[in-house]
Amino acid sequence: MITVLDHSLIKHKISIMRDKSTSTYIFKQNLDEIAKLMAYEVTRNVVIREKPIETPICPTVGYEIGQPIVLVPILRAGIGLVDGFRDIIPTAKIGHIGMYRNEETLEPIEYYARFPKCMPESLVIVTDPMLATGGSASAAITQIKQRGAKKIILVCLVGVPEGVARIQKDHPDVDITLAAMDDHLNEKGYIVPGLGDAGDRLFGTD
Repeated sequence: MITVLDHSLIKHKISIMRDKSTSTYIFKQNLDEIAKLMAYEVTRNVVIREKPIETPICPTVGYEIGQPIVLVPILRAGIGLVDGFRDIIPTAKIGHIGMYRNEETLEPIEYYARFPKCMPESLVIVTDPMLATGGSASAAITQIKQRGAKKIILVCLVGVPEGVARIQKDHPDVDITLAAMDDHLNEKGYIVPGLGDAGDRLFGTD
């Protein structure tokens, strides 16, 4: 299943991020805020369990999250979504997987991977701002499945039909949530209109 969030605040904030004149500080600030909004939507159906509590008035039945949640940012740009998600889900554990794209072949290359032990029973949320060719995300998801993950959601800020199609072909069991669906990839494999290189804009590198 693919979900593109139709939310006025997200549209407003992502437009600020698209603007090439936006500073690194404002770019990160808006990314954090969008991540919080996405976290709310992505966890809408997370498993919960009943928990007896005492209100100031009387005993009642409350609820608590009933399964571990693991955030797995695809390094390096995926880190940008973690702060916003963890503000909403402070108990979430964090795994890391490092993938970079060969600029000539556009194929992903893994250089780092470390995950918590609770992957099999967890809701695993994979984060990456851009879903372009889908190669890096697909390879990362493959590695995450090899660690036993069964329920995976891919969360990206901006995607294109080509990237979505790749994930749906390689991992039809993985849900995708996007803040925006853009038009296409250009000849260099960049999203159009996109927002440029998310990692460079996030960390102030060239």
